[in-house]
Amino acid sequence: MSRLDATVGATRLRLTEIFFSLQGESTRVGLPTVFIRLTGCPLRCSWCDTTYSFTGGEWHTIDEILAITATHGTHTVCVTGGEPLAQKPCLTLLTALCEAGYSVSLETSGALDISQVDPRVSRIMDLKAPGSGEAARNHWPNIAQLRSDDEVKIVLADEADYLWAREQIATHALDRRCTVLLSPVQGTLRPDQLAEWVLRDRLAVRMQVQLHKVIWGNQPGR
Repeated sequence: MSRLDATVGATRLRLTEIFFSLQGESTRVGLPTVFIRLTGCPLRCSWCDTTYSFTGGEWHTIDEILAITATHGTHTVCVTGGEPLAQKPCLTLLTALCEAGYSVSLETSGALDISQVDPRVSRIMDLKAPGSGEAARNHWPNIAQLRSDDEVKIVLADEADYLWAREQIATHALDRRCTVLLSPVQGTLRPDQLAEWVLRDRLAVRMQVQLHKVIWGNQPGR
């Protein structure tokens, strides 16, 4: 191992949890996946279901994270949060996972610059609708960075959010850049209502519900 490799491996991140489950969202839904949940987030979305990741956590080196990930014996890895890009060494972790041969996705809020993420990573980027309370935090230059293997996710609390999302899809031609995912806030917007709007307007999007919650409810680490 070179001195540079040793430095990368020893780089530390604050980690909330690593767990093995089925991917509940995105076009990878249903795939057995190792989730690496980093600690901390600068946003406070009204519907957030992972507030336990805002604080706490434990420091781990990248070598330690890779070693834990390897014990689960699967090819698919998702780095999530919180907001993983809030920790700058996340970029190094993503590259290390790619170098180790994993198929890597990143779940990010859309509030931070995604341009420096390793191009081998599939970026699952939120756009925050008004109902989140954080729409002002959207980093709009990210849209120009999107590739066909990225995905945009918009979580919707009500019809106003849906109409906002429809406008952004049209204005920024999001459906021609990458896959667009629309998700209802659990317990707030009925999935069948969202489905009716999508069909009515013939949107070129993928509607999704959170598979892990259908199976296991709201258990952390699922």
